[in-house]
Amino acid sequence: MGGTAEVITGAAPTLAQSICERIRADILSGRRKPGTKLRLDDLKGEFEVSWSPIREALSRLAAEGLIITEGQRGNRVAPVSRAELEDIIRLRTTLEPMALRASIENGDDAWETEVLTAHHRLSKFEDRRWEPDEVEQWERWHHAFHGALTSACNSPILLQFCAQLHELNDRYRRLFLSTYQPDRDVAGEHRAIADATLTHNADKACQLLEKHIQRTCKNILKCMKG
Repeated sequence: MGGTAEVITGAAPTLAQSICERIRADILSGRRKPGTKLRLDDLKGEFEVSWSPIREALSRLAAEGLIITEGQRGNRVAPVSRAELEDIIRLRTTLEPMALRASIENGDDAWETEVLTAHHRLSKFEDRRWEPDEVEQWERWHHAFHGALTSACNSPILLQFCAQLHELNDRYRRLFLSTYQPDRDVAGEHRAIADATLTHNADKACQLLEKHIQRTCKNILKCMKG
C-alpha cells in the first residue's frame, strides 16, 4: 500500500525507499504537521543513516508534493490550503472515474475478485474507524479499495496520477476529519460503488464515485472554514 512510492519487484527496499515511506506515512497521518521543518541533522539522527538516503527520500517526497524545498532555507512539510484541496478534488473527480470506467471495460474475473475482497475487508472496519486501535486498518483497506476499483484501467500513468491525488486528498481528510463524525453513510457509499462496479454499470459507478469524492471534500472544507 505504498501509494506513489517506487516498488521494485523481488528486491528489498533501499534505505531511501524505507525512509521515504516512513516520512510519507507521518505526513499523511498528520504526525508531521503542515509547515513543519524537516532538518537534515534531525532526520539523520532519527533514522541513523548517512546524508545520501535522506536527500533521496526528500527528493521523492518533493516530487509527490508532500514537502517543499526552499533552497538555503531547507525543507518543510507542504502547507495546506482550500485552493489546493479544491484543485485536488477537481482532478480526482475527473481522473478517478475515468480510470474506473476503463477498469469496468477491461477488468477480468481476477480484478472483480480484487474489488470484492478489498470491499469485504474494508466493510469489517467501517463501524470501527473512529476507534484508535482500528483506524489504521480502515485507512489501509480504504486505500486498497479505491486502488482496486481503478487497477484494471491498463494505464500506468493514469494509475500513478490517481494514487498521488488520492494520497494528497487523504492527507486533508486525516488532518481535518480525524474526529469528525460524518453526517452521511460512508459505508453505504462504498457498498453502492462496489455493487455498481461489480455489475458493470459504468455510468452509475462513476457517478457514485464522483459524488463520494465531492461529499468528502465538502466536509473537509467545512472544517477548514471553522
